[in-house]
Amino acid sequence: MCLSATKPLTFTCMALDQFVVKVCIIALIDYTTLLNMRLAITSTFRFCSGKCTVYKLFGLCVVLVLVSLLWLQLSCTGDMSRVVVDDRRLLHQPCPLERQASAADDPSWGPHKLALLIPFRERFEELLVFVPFMHTFLNNKKILHKIFVINQMDHYRFNRASLINVGYTESGNDTDYIAMHDVDLLPLNEALDYGFPEEGPFHVASPELHPLYHYKAYVGGILLLTKQHYHMCNGMSNRFWGWGREDDEFYRRLRTAGLRLFRPSGIKTGYKTFRHIHDPAWRKRDQKRVAAQKQEQFKVDPEGGLTNLQYKLESRQELTISGAPVTVLNTKLECDTDKTPWCLLN
Repeated sequence: MCLSATKPLTFTCMALDQFVVKVCIIALIDYTTLLNMRLAITSTFRFCSGKCTVYKLFGLCVVLVLVSLLWLQLSCTGDMSRVVVDDRRLLHQPCPLERQASAADDPSWGPHKLALLIPFRERFEELLVFVPFMHTFLNNKKILHKIFVINQMDHYRFNRASLINVGYTESGNDTDYIAMHDVDLLPLNEALDYGFPEEGPFHVASPELHPLYHYKAYVGGILLLTKQHYHMCNGMSNRFWGWGREDDEFYRRLRTAGLRLFRPSGIKTGYKTFRHIHDPAWRKRDQKRVAAQKQEQFKVDPEGGLTNLQYKLESRQELTISGAPVTVLNTKLECDTDKTPWCLLN
């Protein structure tokens, strides 16, 4: 049974006293409710005298909200271990299967296991949709999998490529291929192949299907590789801070390694094959190009990748989102500001 609509999800910072906030909002909207609240508060807390007014209650609500917001600002961090998310956002999530079957239970699942790598920073609403959706989608396709959220906690600019390198490094020996997967891209066509890409890298979100990007060398969005092939490329370059261009550099790595790129065929849904859930008005991408970054973004990084990856794993947490299991890797990346000063916006 799916409990997402009734059981709150715990996974990132301690939440506000939601009762206080909701009561105050109701009180500001409904004058009658506020009068009834006055009687309740008077009898329970002895806060008001016989001359207690609506204005006193309004002031109390404002003070409580401000104190709660101040507390949240001071205590909330990027650590994904201490937050309670409003369960109303989970009402329309798909109910995942109760458990993921194993190859021992049903050989039709196959011998391979996918590490689904999600480079992540602060996009919690998208994550709440993505994890249970993908867990159900992959289960329906009988793809053994483990979902990893690589959560960037440091003060540097977002580095998607380095986070994928971290996910590959930390994904363990029980998985033998990876999916480099954007958190805002949901596959809608059951015919899409997430199976083991034995012959070569498989670009699920091909230019013919992706709702936004259509150039020939595009390999972003969703890309499947065996761990052996990813290692042959030395992973991805760690020089790309901010949004974009790391995929284009990785395309060149694939060609240098002599790997043939495969893409879906026979998919008739075109640009409606995926649902893109990113809202650019709500969360703008960091597309700034600072100092020498303007020139460096088009160059190939011949040495960087897995061999010079620098990071600290702050914590590893096993969580569930609407019943879907996920491993969160709270990660602090390191940056050599002499070599890549654009890791800082300043």
